[in-house]
Amino acid sequence: MVTESLLKTYAESDALDLAALVKRGDVSPAELVEAAITLVERLDPALNAVIHRLYDMARAQAETVDTSAPFAGVPFLLKELASSWTGAPNTNSSFYLRDVVADFDTEVVRRMKAAGLVLVGKSNAPENGWSITTEPKLYGVTKNPWKEGITPGGSSGGAAAAIASRMVPIAEASDGAGSIRIPASCCGIVGLKPSRGRVSLAPFGDYWYGGAYFLCCSRTVRDTAAYLDAVAGALPGDPYTPPVPDGSWLSLSARAPKKLRIGFSVTPPNGTAIDAEVKAAVLATVAALERLGHDVEEHDMPLDANAVWKTYTNMTCVQTAATFDYLETVIGRPVTPNDVEAVTFAIIERGRSTSGTRHISDVEQLRQIGRDIVGDLGAYDLFITPTLTQLPRPLGYYDMSETDIDRYNAKWADSVFAFPFNISGQPAISLPLGWSKDGVPIGVQLVGRYGDEATVLAASAQLEQEMPWRGRRPAVSG
Repeated sequence: MVTESLLKTYAESDALDLAALVKRGDVSPAELVEAAITLVERLDPALNAVIHRLYDMARAQAETVDTSAPFAGVPFLLKELASSWTGAPNTNSSFYLRDVVADFDTEVVRRMKAAGLVLVGKSNAPENGWSITTEPKLYGVTKNPWKEGITPGGSSGGAAAAIASRMVPIAEASDGAGSIRIPASCCGIVGLKPSRGRVSLAPFGDYWYGGAYFLCCSRTVRDTAAYLDAVAGALPGDPYTPPVPDGSWLSLSARAPKKLRIGFSVTPPNGTAIDAEVKAAVLATVAALERLGHDVEEHDMPLDANAVWKTYTNMTCVQTAATFDYLETVIGRPVTPNDVEAVTFAIIERGRSTSGTRHISDVEQLRQIGRDIVGDLGAYDLFITPTLTQLPRPLGYYDMSETDIDRYNAKWADSVFAFPFNISGQPAISLPLGWSKDGVPIGVQLVGRYGDEATVLAASAQLEQEMPWRGRRPAVSG
Protein backbone atom coordinates (compact mmCIF):
# COMPACT_ATOMS: atom_id res chain seq x y z
CA MET A 1 0.00 0.00 0.00
CA VAL A 2 1.28 3.46 -0.92
CA THR A 3 1.45 5.84 2.03
CA GLU A 4 0.22 9.42 1.86
CA SER A 5 3.69 10.47 2.95
CA LEU A 6 5.22 8.86 -0.15
CA LEU A 7 2.55 10.40 -2.37
CA LYS A 8 3.32 13.83 -0.92
CA THR A 9 7.04 13.38 -1.54
CA TYR A 10 6.36 12.07 -5.05
CA ALA A 11 4.11 15.01 -5.97
CA GLU A 12 6.51 17.62 -4.61
CA SER A 13 9.62 16.15 -6.25
CA ASP A 14 10.95 16.59 -9.73
CA ALA A 15 12.36 13.63 -11.66
CA LEU A 16 15.94 14.12 -10.48
CA ASP A 17 14.75 14.36 -6.87
CA LEU A 18 13.00 11.00 -7.25
CA ALA A 19 16.02 9.39 -8.89
CA ALA A 20 18.18 10.64 -6.01
CA LEU A 21 15.87 8.92 -3.53
CA VAL A 22 16.28 5.67 -5.46
CA LYS A 23 20.06 6.00 -5.61
CA ARG A 24 20.23 6.56 -1.84
CA GLY A 25 18.01 3.56 -1.22
CA ASP A 26 15.30 5.68 0.43
CA VAL A 27 12.69 4.39 -2.00
CA SER A 28 12.61 1.65 -4.62
CA PRO A 29 11.63 1.95 -8.28
CA ALA A 30 8.70 -0.35 -7.50
CA GLU A 31 7.45 2.04 -4.82
CA LEU A 32 7.65 4.98 -7.22
CA VAL A 33 5.68 3.01 -9.80
CA GLU A 34 2.96 2.29 -7.25
CA ALA A 35 2.84 5.98 -6.31
CA ALA A 36 2.41 6.92 -9.97
CA ILE A 37 -0.31 4.31 -10.44
CA THR A 38 -2.15 5.58 -7.36
CA LEU A 39 -2.12 9.16 -8.62
CA VAL A 40 -3.12 8.20 -12.17
CA GLU A 41 -6.07 6.26 -10.80
CA ARG A 42 -6.97 9.10 -8.45
CA LEU A 43 -6.57 12.06 -10.83
CA ASP A 44 -6.94 10.88 -14.39
CA PRO A 45 -10.72 10.24 -14.38
CA ALA A 46 -11.14 14.04 -14.21
CA LEU A 47 -8.47 14.80 -16.86
CA ASN A 48 -8.21 11.92 -19.36
CA ALA A 49 -4.49 12.47 -19.82
CA VAL A 50 -3.37 8.80 -19.69
CA ILE A 51 -5.11 6.71 -22.32
CA HIS A 52 -3.11 3.46 -21.98
CA ARG A 53 -2.32 2.19 -18.50
CA LEU A 54 0.70 -0.10 -18.76
CA TYR A 55 1.00 -1.02 -15.12
CA ASP A 56 2.10 -4.65 -15.56
CA MET A 57 4.86 -3.55 -17.92
CA ALA A 58 5.94 -0.88 -15.43
CA ARG A 59 6.03 -3.26 -12.49
CA ALA A 60 8.14 -5.71 -14.45
CA GLN A 61 10.50 -2.99 -15.66
CA ALA A 62 10.90 -1.56 -12.15
CA GLU A 63 12.51 -4.82 -11.05
CA THR A 64 15.30 -4.47 -13.62
CA VAL A 65 16.13 -0.75 -13.41
CA ASP A 66 19.78 0.25 -13.14
CA THR A 67 19.71 2.29 -9.94
CA SER A 68 22.78 4.26 -11.05
CA ALA A 69 20.99 5.60 -14.14
CA PRO A 70 20.21 9.35 -14.25
CA PHE A 71 16.44 8.84 -14.00
CA ALA A 72 16.55 5.57 -12.05
CA GLY A 73 13.02 4.35 -11.42
CA VAL A 74 11.28 7.58 -12.43
CA PRO A 75 7.71 6.95 -13.71
CA PHE A 76 7.25 8.21 -17.24
CA LEU A 77 4.65 8.52 -20.00
CA LEU A 78 5.27 8.02 -23.72
CA LYS A 79 3.23 10.16 -26.07
CA GLU A 80 0.72 8.28 -28.24
CA LEU A 81 2.47 9.41 -31.39
CA ALA A 82 5.34 7.96 -33.43
CA SER A 83 7.77 6.72 -30.75
CA SER A 84 7.71 2.93 -30.47
CA TRP A 85 8.14 1.01 -27.17
CA THR A 86 7.93 -2.75 -27.60
CA GLY A 87 4.64 -4.11 -26.28
CA ALA A 88 2.91 -0.72 -25.96
CA PRO A 89 0.03 0.43 -28.20
CA ASN A 90 1.12 2.60 -31.11
CA THR A 91 -2.08 4.03 -32.56
CA ASN A 92 -1.31 7.72 -33.22
CA SER A 93 -4.80 8.23 -31.70
CA SER A 94 -6.34 7.01 -34.96
CA PHE A 95 -9.12 4.49 -35.44
CA TYR A 96 -7.18 3.29 -38.47
CA LEU A 97 -4.30 2.14 -36.22
CA ARG A 98 -6.31 1.26 -33.11
CA ASP A 99 -5.07 -2.36 -33.02
CA VAL A 100 -1.37 -1.64 -33.63
CA VAL A 101 1.07 -2.66 -30.90
CA ALA A 102 4.77 -1.78 -31.19
CA ASP A 103 7.10 -4.68 -31.92
CA PHE A 104 10.37 -2.74 -31.72
CA ASP A 105 11.99 0.15 -29.86
CA THR A 106 12.88 3.37 -31.65
CA GLU A 107 16.35 4.70 -30.86
CA VAL A 108 15.04 7.37 -28.48
CA VAL A 109 13.11 4.72 -26.53
CA ARG A 110 16.28 2.66 -26.13
CA ARG A 111 17.87 5.77 -24.63
CA MET A 112 14.88 6.34 -22.33
CA LYS A 113 15.21 2.80 -21.00
CA ALA A 114 18.96 3.18 -20.50
CA ALA A 115 18.29 6.38 -18.53
CA GLY A 116 16.14 4.41 -16.07
CA LEU A 117 12.75 5.86 -16.99
CA VAL A 118 9.89 3.44 -16.26
CA LEU A 119 6.91 3.46 -18.60
CA VAL A 120 3.64 3.51 -16.67
CA GLY A 121 1.39 4.54 -19.57
CA LYS A 122 0.88 6.51 -22.74
CA SER A 123 -0.40 10.06 -22.87
CA ASN A 124 -3.30 11.34 -24.95
CA ALA A 125 -2.63 13.19 -28.21
CA PRO A 126 -4.76 14.37 -31.15
CA GLU A 127 -4.85 12.15 -34.21
CA ASN A 128 -1.41 12.20 -35.88
CA GLY A 129 -0.51 15.16 -33.67
CA TRP A 130 -2.07 17.71 -36.00
CA SER A 131 -3.79 19.93 -33.47
CA ILE A 132 -2.86 22.37 -30.73
CA THR A 133 -5.51 20.87 -28.51
CA THR A 134 -5.92 17.25 -27.39
CA GLU A 135 -9.40 16.05 -28.31
CA PRO A 136 -9.13 12.88 -30.44
CA LYS A 137 -12.33 11.04 -31.25
CA LEU A 138 -10.66 7.71 -30.45
CA TYR A 139 -9.72 8.55 -26.85
CA GLY A 140 -11.74 11.65 -25.98
CA VAL A 141 -10.92 15.09 -24.60
CA THR A 142 -8.04 15.83 -22.24
CA LYS A 143 -8.92 18.54 -19.72
CA ASN A 144 -6.70 21.37 -18.52
CA PRO A 145 -5.94 20.82 -14.82
CA TRP A 146 -5.91 24.55 -14.09
CA LYS A 147 -9.37 25.54 -15.28
CA GLU A 148 -12.53 23.81 -16.48
CA GLY A 149 -13.44 24.14 -20.15
CA ILE A 150 -10.12 25.25 -21.65
CA THR A 151 -7.64 23.32 -23.73
CA PRO A 152 -4.48 21.79 -22.21
CA GLY A 153 -2.85 22.47 -25.56
CA GLY A 154 -1.57 19.99 -28.08
CA SER A 155 -0.38 17.89 -29.47
CA SER A 156 1.40 16.87 -26.24
CA GLY A 157 -1.61 17.85 -24.15
CA GLY A 158 -1.96 14.54 -22.32
CA ALA A 159 1.66 14.67 -21.23
CA ALA A 160 1.38 18.28 -20.08
CA ALA A 161 -1.83 17.70 -18.08
CA ALA A 162 -0.35 14.63 -16.39
CA ILE A 163 2.82 16.51 -15.40
CA ALA A 164 0.99 19.61 -14.15
CA SER A 165 -1.37 17.49 -12.04
CA ARG A 166 1.58 15.52 -10.56
CA MET A 167 0.78 12.09 -12.05
CA VAL A 168 4.35 11.97 -13.38
CA PRO A 169 7.22 14.47 -13.13
CA ILE A 170 8.32 14.16 -16.77
CA ALA A 171 6.93 12.74 -20.01
CA GLU A 172 7.77 12.51 -23.68
CA ALA A 173 6.55 15.31 -25.95
CA SER A 174 7.04 16.13 -29.63
CA ASP A 175 6.74 19.27 -31.71
CA GLY A 176 5.93 19.81 -35.38
CA ALA A 177 4.56 23.35 -35.08
CA GLY A 178 4.67 24.11 -31.36
CA SER A 179 3.38 20.87 -29.86
CA ILE A 180 5.89 20.75 -26.99
CA ARG A 181 5.81 24.44 -26.18
CA ILE A 182 2.06 25.10 -26.55
CA PRO A 183 0.83 22.52 -24.00
CA ALA A 184 3.68 23.55 -21.70
CA SER A 185 2.29 27.09 -21.89
CA CYS A 186 -1.31 26.02 -21.35
CA CYS A 187 -0.47 23.78 -18.39
CA GLY A 188 2.19 25.84 -16.61
CA ILE A 189 5.23 23.61 -17.13
CA VAL A 190 8.55 23.57 -19.04
CA GLY A 191 8.74 22.52 -22.68
CA LEU A 192 11.91 22.62 -24.81
CA LYS A 193 11.94 22.07 -28.55
CA PRO A 194 15.60 21.19 -29.20
CA SER A 195 17.74 22.07 -32.19
CA ARG A 196 17.10 20.32 -35.48
CA GLY A 197 18.79 16.92 -35.42
CA ARG A 198 19.54 16.98 -31.69
CA VAL A 199 17.57 13.76 -31.08
CA SER A 200 17.83 11.01 -33.68
CA LEU A 201 14.60 9.81 -35.30
CA ALA A 202 16.15 6.38 -36.04
CA PRO A 203 15.14 3.97 -37.39
CA PHE A 204 13.34 6.65 -39.42
CA GLY A 205 15.49 8.94 -41.53
CA ASP A 206 13.69 12.27 -41.31
CA TYR A 207 10.26 13.82 -41.01
CA TRP A 208 8.99 17.13 -42.34
CA TYR A 209 12.56 17.99 -43.43
CA GLY A 210 13.66 18.49 -39.87
CA GLY A 211 10.44 20.22 -38.83
CA ALA A 212 9.45 17.49 -36.33
CA TYR A 213 11.26 17.32 -32.98
CA PHE A 214 11.11 14.96 -29.99
CA LEU A 215 11.99 15.69 -26.37
CA CYS A 216 9.91 16.11 -23.21
CA CYS A 217 7.87 18.30 -20.91
CA SER A 218 8.74 18.60 -17.24
CA ARG A 219 8.23 20.85 -14.23
CA THR A 220 11.83 22.05 -13.84
CA VAL A 221 14.56 23.29 -16.14
CA ARG A 222 17.08 20.86 -14.68
CA ASP A 223 14.88 17.85 -15.47
CA THR A 224 14.64 19.00 -19.08
CA ALA A 225 18.42 19.50 -19.25
CA ALA A 226 19.10 16.06 -17.79
CA TYR A 227 16.61 14.45 -20.17
CA LEU A 228 18.35 16.14 -23.10
CA ASP A 229 21.62 14.64 -21.86
CA ALA A 230 19.97 11.22 -21.76
CA VAL A 231 18.41 11.11 -25.22
CA ALA A 232 20.40 13.54 -27.41
CA GLY A 233 22.80 12.47 -30.09
CA ALA A 234 22.84 11.86 -33.82
CA LEU A 235 23.63 8.49 -35.33
CA PRO A 236 26.06 8.12 -38.24
CA GLY A 237 24.22 9.11 -41.41
CA ASP A 238 21.54 11.21 -39.72
CA PRO A 239 20.70 14.19 -41.96
CA TYR A 240 21.28 16.93 -39.33
CA THR A 241 24.09 17.09 -36.78
CA PRO A 242 24.04 20.17 -34.54
CA PRO A 243 27.16 21.13 -32.60
CA VAL A 244 27.69 19.50 -29.22
CA PRO A 245 28.79 21.49 -26.14
CA ASP A 246 31.86 20.65 -24.07
CA GLY A 247 29.90 19.76 -20.94
CA SER A 248 26.57 18.18 -20.10
CA TRP A 249 23.47 20.28 -20.56
CA LEU A 250 22.61 19.69 -16.90
CA SER A 251 25.92 21.17 -15.73
CA LEU A 252 25.77 24.01 -18.26
CA SER A 253 22.22 24.89 -17.23
CA ALA A 254 23.41 25.43 -13.66
CA ARG A 255 25.94 28.10 -14.67
CA ALA A 256 24.78 31.70 -14.68
CA PRO A 257 24.96 32.90 -18.28
CA LYS A 258 27.31 35.66 -19.32
CA LYS A 259 25.81 39.03 -20.15
CA LEU A 260 23.47 38.29 -23.04
CA ARG A 261 22.19 40.36 -25.92
CA ILE A 262 18.46 39.67 -26.03
CA GLY A 263 15.79 40.68 -28.51
CA PHE A 264 12.08 40.48 -27.84
CA SER A 265 8.79 40.96 -29.63
CA VAL A 266 5.15 41.30 -28.62
CA THR A 267 4.00 42.02 -32.17
CA PRO A 268 2.62 38.90 -33.89
CA PRO A 269 4.08 38.59 -37.42
CA ASN A 270 0.69 37.55 -38.84
CA GLY A 271 -1.02 40.85 -37.98
CA THR A 272 -3.25 39.45 -35.25
CA ALA A 273 -3.82 40.92 -31.80
CA ILE A 274 -2.10 39.85 -28.61
CA ASP A 275 -3.89 39.35 -25.31
CA ALA A 276 -3.02 42.06 -22.77
CA GLU A 277 -2.13 39.54 -20.05
CA VAL A 278 0.12 37.61 -22.43
CA LYS A 279 1.88 40.83 -23.41
CA ALA A 280 2.34 41.74 -19.76
CA ALA A 281 3.93 38.36 -19.04
CA VAL A 282 6.49 38.85 -21.83
CA LEU A 283 7.30 42.38 -20.70
CA ALA A 284 7.70 41.22 -17.10
CA THR A 285 10.16 38.57 -18.31
CA VAL A 286 12.08 41.17 -20.28
CA ALA A 287 12.24 43.41 -17.19
CA ALA A 288 13.55 40.51 -15.12
CA LEU A 289 16.28 39.82 -17.67
CA GLU A 290 17.27 43.48 -17.57
CA ARG A 291 17.49 43.32 -13.76
CA LEU A 292 19.76 40.32 -14.17
CA GLY A 293 22.16 42.47 -16.18
CA HIS A 294 21.36 41.48 -19.76
CA ASP A 295 21.02 43.90 -22.67
CA VAL A 296 17.49 43.82 -24.07
CA GLU A 297 15.93 45.51 -27.10
CA GLU A 298 12.66 45.20 -28.94
CA HIS A 299 12.84 43.62 -32.38
CA ASP A 300 9.85 42.55 -34.48
CA MET A 301 10.25 39.70 -36.97
CA PRO A 302 9.97 40.80 -40.64
CA LEU A 303 8.13 37.60 -41.53
CA ASP A 304 5.07 37.15 -43.72
CA ALA A 305 3.83 34.52 -41.30
CA ASN A 306 0.54 33.78 -43.06
CA ALA A 307 2.29 32.97 -46.35
CA VAL A 308 4.98 30.95 -44.57
CA TRP A 309 2.37 28.97 -42.63
CA LYS A 310 0.63 28.04 -45.87
CA THR A 311 3.87 26.83 -47.43
CA TYR A 312 4.80 24.84 -44.32
CA THR A 313 1.43 23.14 -44.02
CA ASN A 314 1.39 22.29 -47.73
CA MET A 315 4.75 20.58 -47.27
CA THR A 316 3.50 18.58 -44.29
CA CYS A 317 0.50 17.33 -46.27
CA VAL A 318 2.76 15.50 -48.72
CA GLN A 319 4.77 13.71 -46.05
CA THR A 320 1.59 12.83 -44.15
CA ALA A 321 0.18 11.29 -47.33
CA ALA A 322 3.40 9.32 -47.80
CA THR A 323 3.17 8.08 -44.23
CA PHE A 324 -0.34 6.77 -44.84
CA ASP A 325 0.81 5.10 -48.04
CA TYR A 326 3.26 3.16 -45.88
CA LEU A 327 0.68 2.49 -43.14
CA GLU A 328 -1.63 0.94 -45.72
CA THR A 329 0.98 -1.80 -46.16
CA VAL A 330 0.94 -2.36 -42.38
CA ILE A 331 -2.85 -2.40 -41.99
CA GLY A 332 -3.42 -4.27 -45.24
CA ARG A 333 -6.07 -2.01 -46.76
CA PRO A 334 -6.45 1.58 -47.97
CA VAL A 335 -7.34 4.30 -45.50
CA THR A 336 -10.88 5.66 -45.92
CA PRO A 337 -12.72 8.72 -44.60
CA ASN A 338 -14.32 6.48 -41.98
CA ASP A 339 -10.90 5.51 -40.56
CA VAL A 340 -9.60 8.97 -39.69
CA GLU A 341 -10.84 12.37 -38.64
CA ALA A 342 -12.00 14.77 -41.35
CA VAL A 343 -8.98 17.05 -41.12
CA THR A 344 -6.64 14.08 -41.43
CA PHE A 345 -8.33 12.80 -44.58
CA ALA A 346 -8.28 16.30 -46.07
CA ILE A 347 -4.53 16.44 -45.39
CA ILE A 348 -3.99 13.06 -47.04
CA GLU A 349 -5.98 14.07 -50.10
CA ARG A 350 -4.10 17.35 -50.49
CA GLY A 351 -0.78 15.59 -50.11
CA ARG A 352 -1.67 13.00 -52.75
CA SER A 353 -2.80 15.69 -55.18
CA THR A 354 0.34 17.84 -54.82
CA SER A 355 2.84 17.45 -57.66
CA GLY A 356 6.45 16.54 -57.00
CA THR A 357 7.66 19.81 -58.51
CA ARG A 358 5.30 21.83 -56.31
CA HIS A 359 6.48 19.93 -53.25
CA ILE A 360 10.16 20.49 -53.98
CA SER A 361 9.44 24.17 -54.56
CA ASP A 362 7.77 24.37 -51.13
CA VAL A 363 10.75 22.67 -49.48
CA GLU A 364 13.18 25.07 -51.17
CA GLN A 365 11.12 28.05 -50.00
CA LEU A 366 11.15 26.75 -46.45
CA ARG A 367 14.92 26.28 -46.53
CA GLN A 368 15.33 29.89 -47.59
CA ILE A 369 12.82 31.12 -45.00
CA GLY A 370 14.68 29.22 -42.29
CA ARG A 371 17.91 30.91 -43.36
CA ASP A 372 16.17 34.31 -43.27
CA ILE A 373 14.83 33.71 -39.74
CA VAL A 374 18.25 32.70 -38.44
CA GLY A 375 19.84 35.69 -40.15
CA ASP A 376 17.29 38.12 -38.80
CA LEU A 377 17.91 36.98 -35.21
CA GLY A 378 21.64 36.44 -35.61
CA ALA A 379 22.58 39.45 -33.49
CA TYR A 380 20.88 38.02 -30.41
CA ASP A 381 21.94 35.34 -27.95
CA LEU A 382 18.25 34.90 -27.09
CA PHE A 383 14.97 36.05 -28.57
CA ILE A 384 11.92 36.37 -26.30
CA THR A 385 8.30 36.05 -27.47
CA PRO A 386 4.95 34.84 -26.21
CA THR A 387 4.49 31.11 -26.63
CA LEU A 388 0.84 31.75 -27.56
CA THR A 389 -0.59 35.15 -28.38
CA GLN A 390 -3.84 34.32 -26.55
CA LEU A 391 -4.85 32.53 -23.35
CA PRO A 392 -5.80 28.85 -23.82
CA ARG A 393 -8.86 28.56 -26.05
CA PRO A 394 -12.11 26.83 -25.04
CA LEU A 395 -12.34 23.11 -25.68
CA GLY A 396 -13.84 22.55 -29.13
CA TYR A 397 -12.23 25.64 -30.65
CA TYR A 398 -9.83 23.53 -32.74
CA ASP A 399 -12.18 21.05 -34.40
CA MET A 400 -10.70 18.15 -36.36
CA SER A 401 -14.10 17.40 -37.90
CA GLU A 402 -13.46 20.44 -40.12
CA THR A 403 -13.31 19.37 -43.78
CA ASP A 404 -11.64 22.52 -45.11
CA ILE A 405 -7.95 22.14 -44.26
CA ASP A 406 -7.15 25.81 -44.95
CA ARG A 407 -9.93 27.02 -42.65
CA TYR A 408 -8.73 24.60 -39.96
CA ASN A 409 -5.08 25.62 -40.25
CA ALA A 410 -6.03 29.31 -40.06
CA LYS A 411 -7.23 28.66 -36.48
CA TRP A 412 -3.60 28.10 -35.47
CA ALA A 413 -2.96 31.86 -35.61
CA ASP A 414 -2.37 31.97 -31.84
CA SER A 415 0.82 29.90 -32.33
CA VAL A 416 2.44 32.29 -34.82
CA PHE A 417 5.56 32.60 -32.65
CA ALA A 418 6.01 28.81 -32.41
CA PHE A 419 6.17 27.30 -35.90
CA PRO A 420 8.85 29.60 -37.39
CA PHE A 421 11.44 27.87 -35.21
CA ASN A 422 10.40 24.45 -36.46
CA ILE A 423 11.42 25.82 -39.86
CA SER A 424 14.65 27.51 -38.71
CA GLY A 425 15.79 24.61 -36.53
CA GLN A 426 16.59 26.79 -33.52
CA PRO A 427 16.02 25.59 -29.95
CA ALA A 428 13.02 27.18 -28.25
CA ILE A 429 11.63 26.71 -24.74
CA SER A 430 8.33 27.69 -23.12
CA LEU A 431 8.53 28.66 -19.45
CA PRO A 432 5.56 29.31 -17.10
CA LEU A 433 6.48 32.91 -16.34
CA GLY A 434 3.01 34.48 -16.31
CA TRP A 435 -0.43 33.85 -14.85
CA SER A 436 -3.75 35.38 -15.82
CA LYS A 437 -6.05 37.04 -13.32
CA ASP A 438 -8.02 33.77 -13.33
CA GLY A 439 -4.94 31.72 -12.48
CA VAL A 440 -4.36 30.31 -15.96
CA PRO A 441 -0.70 29.76 -16.90
CA ILE A 442 0.95 31.92 -19.57
CA GLY A 443 4.07 30.65 -21.29
CA VAL A 444 6.94 32.86 -22.42
CA GLN A 445 9.23 31.54 -25.17
CA LEU A 446 13.03 31.81 -25.24
CA VAL A 447 14.68 31.08 -28.59
CA GLY A 448 18.41 30.43 -28.95
CA ARG A 449 20.94 30.10 -31.72
CA TYR A 450 21.06 26.80 -33.59
CA GLY A 451 22.82 24.20 -31.47
CA ASP A 452 22.92 26.44 -28.39
CA GLU A 453 20.51 24.78 -25.99
CA ALA A 454 23.09 25.53 -23.30
CA THR A 455 22.38 29.27 -23.31
CA VAL A 456 18.63 28.70 -23.52
CA LEU A 457 18.73 26.36 -20.52
CA ALA A 458 21.09 28.56 -18.48
CA ALA A 459 18.89 31.63 -18.98
CA SER A 460 15.81 29.53 -18.22
CA ALA A 461 17.34 28.34 -14.95
CA GLN A 462 18.17 31.95 -14.09
CA LEU A 463 14.54 32.96 -14.71
CA GLU A 464 13.35 29.95 -12.71
CA GLN A 465 15.18 31.44 -9.72
CA GLU A 466 14.08 35.01 -10.42
CA MET A 467 10.41 34.21 -11.24
CA PRO A 468 9.83 30.85 -9.51
CA TRP A 469 6.95 28.61 -10.49
CA ARG A 470 7.72 25.26 -8.87
CA GLY A 471 5.45 25.83 -5.89
CA ARG A 472 2.41 26.48 -8.02
CA ARG A 473 0.07 23.55 -8.59
CA PRO A 474 -3.51 23.19 -9.78
CA ALA A 475 -6.20 22.45 -7.23
CA VAL A 476 -7.03 19.15 -8.93
CA SER A 477 -3.62 17.78 -7.88
CA GLY A 478 -4.67 17.83 -4.24
